[in-house]
Amino acid sequence: MKKITLLFLLISAFVFAQKSSLETQINTIIKNKKATVGISVLGFENGFTYNKNADKKLPMQSVFKFHIAAAVLDYADKGKLSLDQKVTLNQSNLHENTWSPLREKYPNGGIVSLSEIIEYTVAKSDNNGCDILLKLLGGTQVVQKFMNAKGVKNFQIKYNEEAMHKDWNAQYENYTTMNSAVDVLKKFYDGKLLSKKSTDYLMKVMLSTSTGINKLIEQLPKDMPIARKTGSSGKNNAGLTGAENEIAIITLPNGKHYAIAVFVSNSTETAEVNCRMISDISKTVWDYFNK
Repeated sequence: MKKITLLFLLISAFVFAQKSSLETQINTIIKNKKATVGISVLGFENGFTYNKNADKKLPMQSVFKFHIAAAVLDYADKGKLSLDQKVTLNQSNLHENTWSPLREKYPNGGIVSLSEIIEYTVAKSDNNGCDILLKLLGGTQVVQKFMNAKGVKNFQIKYNEEAMHKDWNAQYENYTTMNSAVDVLKKFYDGKLLSKKSTDYLMKVMLSTSTGINKLIEQLPKDMPIARKTGSSGKNNAGLTGAENEIAIITLPNGKHYAIAVFVSNSTETAEVNCRMISDISKTVWDYFNK
């Protein structure tokens, strides 16, 4: 019995020392940075948690496209929408002066499937695609209601991309905490948001994300499956970055997983510094899990 107790104490001391080291390293990364940095990490199999500013409500920017896509797929699960249904693209929904690879592909409009809209919205972070999805749903309140019903706390969505482009402050009404972000990713992974078919589909789309390669994945092995969603506000005229964000489900070499959310908010640092913080934090967490 004494040997078991001693072993438990030794393991506990080792884990505490490792976590303290993680805290020290992350504090060094964000030290003296003129920004609010929110971080949450959740180990799926071992229940490990790490949090910093994880209860602060920070603007999501395009991270909310994950939540929107999930609500659309919930409608598909219920038969209210179909991935095969056709959507007409034209001047009324392919707005200029916004990030839209969809518009670049279909400059003269066209007819596409709902699945293509979802894939462009999530994997390429298309702003026009996002607002098309919200219109099909019936507005942001449908996404809010869906997330509320699934027990997702400290999440709010009020405005679409078009509204955020018109009013800088609107982004602050679309917020999440870091704890909420990793919680919704765990619910998604566990199949508690969507059907298995829709879960597998959205996971595949997130695994193909091509935006933000200088953030969470920059310093990680290139061959690891990482399902993710990025978000970025750019800078306003005063040089303030409202949001430089990413959330992800990361698969480890041993087959286990963790969710991570890192948001850099209200930063006066350069875009390069903001993204490098996210990259360095991600590498530090990866190294922790692979020790």
